[in-house]
Amino acid sequence: MTHQYQCTCATRRQLLGWAALASLGALTGIAGCSQADTGAQSLAPVEIDRTTSCELDGMLLADYPGPKAQVHFTGQSKPSFFCDTVELFSTLLAGEQVRAAQAVYVQDMGKADWNAPQGHWIDGKTALYVVGGKRHGSMGPTIGSFAQEADAQKFAAEYGGKVLRFAEIRPAMVDLSGGALHDTRM
Repeated sequence: MTHQYQCTCATRRQLLGWAALASLGALTGIAGCSQADTGAQSLAPVEIDRTTSCELDGMLLADYPGPKAQVHFTGQSKPSFFCDTVELFSTLLAGEQVRAAQAVYVQDMGKADWNAPQGHWIDGKTALYVVGGKRHGSMGPTIGSFAQEADAQKFAAEYGGKVLRFAEIRPAMVDLSGGALHDTRM
């Protein structure tokens, strides 16, 4: 018994032609990108309003005191908001965090009103932080964020804590159970 097999494999010439077309398509796509296209996902800070909620727990940011934060993650068209800087660091420092942060913003509490902070967004990676202070945010004791070292030192002198840079903050410093642990009525 003899079988005839018909080869349906592409020839080398066909493969090279397809590869050339694919390359041309990719180059056309790249050349077609304009500045407007790349700016569609803006990395500028976004102001909060009465409906802005926290990514972690859905709390409305405007309802709570203390510094807020936002992160622009790669592949995400809108920033993720956090009603507390402790939540921000807890998220960024979590071992299971796999999203790349393109931009991190916190509020400069040297300029913003602690009880109702609006605006005054600064680069979170260059900000100074007061860890261990007595001032509360949405979830209990929080980390104060500042643009100027003098403001951070003044805050630490008044409310306690230690002034640190972004890279100096460790996971043990951002335990999210703090808010619940300070509520003795539960």
